[in-house]
This record gives sequence, structure tokens and C-alpha cells, in this order.
Amino acid sequence: RYSPDRSHPEIKSWYRDLDKPGITPPDPVFGAVWPVLEALLAAGGYRLLRAPNTPERNVALALWLVNIAMIGGWTKVFFGERSLTGGAVGAAAMIGTGAAYVERASHVDGLAAASGVPFTAWVAFATVLSEEIWRRNP
Repeated sequence: RYSPDRSHPEIKSWYRDLDKPGITPPDPVFGAVWPVLEALLAAGGYRLLRAPNTPERNVALALWLVNIAMIGGWTKVFFGERSLTGGAVGAAAMIGTGAAYVERASHVDGLAAASGVPFTAWVAFATVLSEEIWRRNP
């Protein structure tokens, strides 16, 4: 709904015109990476749902849900609201929630935890990118 593609020409134009650092991947990379990350998170969430109902599992599931919600929330803030500050803050917050998910899930299911590592690594990179875009576009 808020992607910078042909179906959203205003968002595409706004994003294209931002001063972005050289480390910014080409647009098709984002389209290839996110479905993989979301599929991995979905698999991890499924594994947690199938694990015995324990307080530890429930905390891991809650963090999983927070991360899923934050993905859509970040897109709305950064692209929909065109908030560079909100995008940088949101990306930084996702590092914390992603790492917390991996840590908590590791006590329940190692594969569920491992499924969150690529997401956390990507949002760490996205945070660097978002902060640099924010800095370059006052």
C-alpha cells in the first residue's frame, strides 16, 4: 500500500528524489529480500505456536507479533507519512525487538530463533540506511 512502485507514483517520486547513500541497494533488492524475511518469520512463528504453551513461549510469540506489526508500521511511517525521523527511530526500535525475539525464542525453539536472525541483521542495515537518509535530507 505504501511501496515506492508504479502503483504509487507520488511515493515513488518522493523516494527517488531523496538523497540516499551509496550503500542503498537497488530497488529490486528490497522486493526480493522482504518476502524471504517475512517467510522466515512466519515459519518461526508457526514453530512457536506448535511449541508447548509456556510463559517463555508466550513472551517469544508476543515479540514475534510486535515485529510483524512493526514491519507494516515502519512502511506506513516512512513511505506513507514520509517521516524520515519516524523511519529512523522505527528501524532502530526493530533492532531491539528483533534481537529480543531471537533471544527469547532461542529458549523455546532453536529454529524459530534462527529464523529471526536474518530479519534482525537486515533491520540493523536498514537502520544505518534510514539514519543516513534522515541525516542527508533535513
